[in-house]
Amino acid sequence: MSLRRAFWEHRTYPGDLAQLRQVRQDLATDLAGFPDEAVETLALCASELFANACKYTASGQEDGQVLRTLCLRRGRLLRLGFTDDGGSGSAPQIPTERSDDEWNWAEGQRGLLLVQELSTAWGYSRTCPWADLGTSTWALVPLPEGTAPPPGLRPYIFTR
Repeated sequence: MSLRRAFWEHRTYPGDLAQLRQVRQDLATDLAGFPDEAVETLALCASELFANACKYTASGQEDGQVLRTLCLRRGRLLRLGFTDDGGSGSAPQIPTERSDDEWNWAEGQRGLLLVQELSTAWGYSRTCPWADLGTSTWALVPLPEGTAPPPGLRPYIFTR
């Protein structure tokens, strides 16, 4: 019987866009043995979610940090999350008040749109509902049909 749930140890990164390469490398390492398609999709989502945490929250300020979470749910859904240091003053959202022309010329703010297209679902939750102390933004990516987690996967995976 295949493992239904697994949790990877959280990873913490400095809130600097220069860390994106490390974020992606760690994700590939942690998901060794999983189907390449799922790993590549999660890596794209990771890039966008991590970049948003660095650009739009206190995580991108001096001494800011971003926490990465990763788990397997129901034996076939990988859930990737990034928790920022807060300070954005708003919830993560896809801009909706844009014309087609504005979308075509927009320099940024397409990251969550990409995450929405690549994942089964995405969302966020506040670390503390009554104060802007951080937001965890996540994406769910299914394993390709007919595939399973690699054999030998344990319920808790330590990354160090």
